[in-house]
Amino acid sequence: MDRAEGHGRSSRVHAEEGRAREGAFTLDVERIQFSPYFSRLSAVTQVVSPTLSGAQVHNRLTHSLKVGAIARAIAHRLTDSAAGGARRAACDPIVVEAAALAHDLGHPPFGHLGEAVLDRIARVELGLPDGFEGNAQTYRILTALDVIESAPTGLNLTAAVRTAAAKYPWAASVARAEVDRHGAPRGIRQRPEGGYTVSKYSAYAIDAADLAEARAQCSAHPLRQSVEGAIMDIADDIAYSVHDVEDFYRAGILDHASIAAEFRGWLSRPAWSSEDLRDVVDSAEHGAALERLRRKMRRDDDWVADDDAFRMAVVTVDAQLIDELLSRPYDGSLTAERALSSFSDRWIRTLQHAVVPTEPASPRSGPVTLSPTAWHIVEVLKFVHKNFVLSRPDLAIHQRGLSRILTRTVRELDAWLDDEQDRLRVPRRLRELIALAHAGYAALEAPPAPDELARLARGRGIMDYVATLNDTQAFALSEAISGRADGLWAIGQQL
Repeated sequence: MDRAEGHGRSSRVHAEEGRAREGAFTLDVERIQFSPYFSRLSAVTQVVSPTLSGAQVHNRLTHSLKVGAIARAIAHRLTDSAAGGARRAACDPIVVEAAALAHDLGHPPFGHLGEAVLDRIARVELGLPDGFEGNAQTYRILTALDVIESAPTGLNLTAAVRTAAAKYPWAASVARAEVDRHGAPRGIRQRPEGGYTVSKYSAYAIDAADLAEARAQCSAHPLRQSVEGAIMDIADDIAYSVHDVEDFYRAGILDHASIAAEFRGWLSRPAWSSEDLRDVVDSAEHGAALERLRRKMRRDDDWVADDDAFRMAVVTVDAQLIDELLSRPYDGSLTAERALSSFSDRWIRTLQHAVVPTEPASPRSGPVTLSPTAWHIVEVLKFVHKNFVLSRPDLAIHQRGLSRILTRTVRELDAWLDDEQDRLRVPRRLRELIALAHAGYAALEAPPAPDELARLARGRGIMDYVATLNDTQAFALSEAISGRADGLWAIGQQL
């Protein structure tokens, strides 16, 4: 066999392997799309419920679909650039799309509020050391809770997709020595008194071995996202920053006057940066909240934060969001929709084309990231909704009620399991989830003692059960299990 023939056969083998991998990745996308956990997202709140805002706003499903579209476009651009010889990180667009579609599967009822409430209950009342985390719940759904015929648990996804779906690619119990060695990534913060606070993670202890195995198969850098995972993460930020502004503008809850006053207050006072930290923290003056954001960015992300880029971002958002869009109240007209569509499309295209390789490599980012200018703009856009929507008193009142719904549900289910007279009638799915968690904890390299194992399994099973509900189901279950008539009727309608 001559060299040319050998080379030709080698090329054919690699092409066949590539097609096989592409087929496996496509199957992963289909398994995620056909999952009931994916369908459930259509009835899970993104930020505010349509019933509260009175407008058509994104839910977790429409958000996930748009993250998938944005991520796929970024991946194709990076892939085309790499093929053309430009210095780009190689990635697989199908893996990116799978991770993007899956990234919110673990979000519980009532959006980020539900995540915070369940985390508190899990740690304080159920004694789960790793609490509840939406990203870790996503990984648990993909690898343990969801079912297909060909696997005993989980969706049997490829290692590449499992790795990409882990936005914060470490377990809740990440070793301090590993963080010391590689640096603290986004989601892990060094404490002034020493040690680290792990606020974000993508695997509970019960699922950590699976994540480690998937990342080992992909030769992933410790504590660092894969390229596909980084693209998914960026696409989520883009969608979140742009579409939330879109939702709140439609709902009429972005007040032009107060936002304009904040931005103009910061821009008109160059001396903000020389103010004492305590004065800035305590200040209620216009511009102080933006100054607190600037200082937080410098503290948490000094590898990319830049004062000139921050000022440019404030100027840009002031001009394009406040002056152009918000100065005309949304009235439901085609003219208003066209203006909103122009704003969203322009920013999504701009940000999609601002994804660049990370230089220098930083543990605070993945192998690709937004350019510094684009990164600052996204942070300022997110500031608008955090500062002028999430802090609204009417939303706070509504969310306090929702938190009681989840708290009451968890407590009632926990009490039901202790009811000697009635615990055999606990929902079968809850019993199965507890048994699944029990098997997972028992399989750990150092399994807990029997009593501790039973307690952990029970707590994790309750969390898994409540987190699989959508908003309507969570409300109905809470009402019914508390003996309220409306809830009993709603549950009866579902049976």
